[in-house]
Amino acid sequence: MSLHKPLAIPARNHVRRRRQLMRMAGNDAILILPAAKEVVRSRDTHYPYRQDSDFNYLTGFPEPEAVLVLVPGRAHGETLLFCRERDPEREGWDGPRYGPEGAVDAFGLDDAYPITDLDDILPGLLEGRSRVYYHFGRDQEFDLKLIGWLNRVRAMVRMGAQPPHEFLELGHLLDEMRLFKDRDELRLMQRAADISVRAHEAAMRAVRAGMHEYELHAQVERVFREHDAEPAYGSIVGAGANACILHYRANNARVRDGDLVLLDAGAEYRGYAADITRTFPANGRFSREQRALHDLVLSAQQAALAQARPGVAYEEGHTAAVATLTEGLLRLGLLKGKLERNIADGHYRRFYRHKTGHWLGLDVHDVGEYRFDGDSRLLEPGMVFTIEPGLYISPDDTSVEARWRGIGIRIEDDVCITRDGHAVLTDALARSADEIESLMAA
Repeated sequence: MSLHKPLAIPARNHVRRRRQLMRMAGNDAILILPAAKEVVRSRDTHYPYRQDSDFNYLTGFPEPEAVLVLVPGRAHGETLLFCRERDPEREGWDGPRYGPEGAVDAFGLDDAYPITDLDDILPGLLEGRSRVYYHFGRDQEFDLKLIGWLNRVRAMVRMGAQPPHEFLELGHLLDEMRLFKDRDELRLMQRAADISVRAHEAAMRAVRAGMHEYELHAQVERVFREHDAEPAYGSIVGAGANACILHYRANNARVRDGDLVLLDAGAEYRGYAADITRTFPANGRFSREQRALHDLVLSAQQAALAQARPGVAYEEGHTAAVATLTEGLLRLGLLKGKLERNIADGHYRRFYRHKTGHWLGLDVHDVGEYRFDGDSRLLEPGMVFTIEPGLYISPDDTSVEARWRGIGIRIEDDVCITRDGHAVLTDALARSADEIESLMAA
């Protein structure tokens, strides 16, 4: 399928999600969710606007200055949106708006009102509701507005008003919904993955000793934009010892002959993220030490991937990766002693400081609990997460032989749990040392 054919979440999916959320909340609840704010970059310029992920999940509505209110069981409409009115003058500067009338038709809402009417209407919607679901603490300005509306209802108690008496975190319901991806979401995630694969391939083919990290960064993001996507996060392009910095951001060093380049970059398509890391040699050939560590990280990823199936605890993937890495580090002489003791005492953390993955979806580190009552949750179909073991040998670590120092390697792929196992969304990208060398040579 062409990567240029547009894909989108159908409006009926947003309608279904809102109905499901309201069923979970119950008929005496009200759910309130403001859109993301525009953020000033400097003076009178703004960062590119990105809608709040929860707001996007429930509406698909792309504009700021909006509030979604869900009122289960309300006779005059359960799904209400407050948004900006049409304004030809402002639209001439900033682009078209839906306005309340257009929003109802485009997004399957029951009703919509001007955002300026929120202060007059919302207290009446709160009255008679027992529970309020809301993301407390995310937006302090809106928190204060909500408290003001609640106080207005409380002030009318003597006249028979019934204010809400229970306040619940909206994420308790919404995070679990978002954790399980439906077919249309997986299509968007596969598109993001496919674009990201193309971007990584472009970087592997373009790399040359003497170029700068930011030149590879430019190659990656050119491919993203070429396919109507954008970066899901700040791309990491770390050459040589910079690959040992987990969240390296400078991307301005020169790539030297003999360096490995760690590229951690993923596209976001229609709000859904991919997240891929590959580590490849600047001159097209791994050295003996580089290959040994790369093969070990790949073995750890394969061990974790073998645990990616329904009914297995999420934590088992990390446990398998740690065991494989520790065994290999002992074999290579980078650790000493017994396998069990090294794992129990966490000695491997000198070289492997992070977990083996995270949930993936509308956020690159997506929502959803990893544990229940202290125990790792079991994997279920529809969950999507990364598997990303790595090894990072500090250039200053004098406890290891000089030939190992300054090597940083991570291999990361995006995995969806299916009924009978898993699917690797990013499987098309070269992964082994031999595959990477072959791709670069071609």
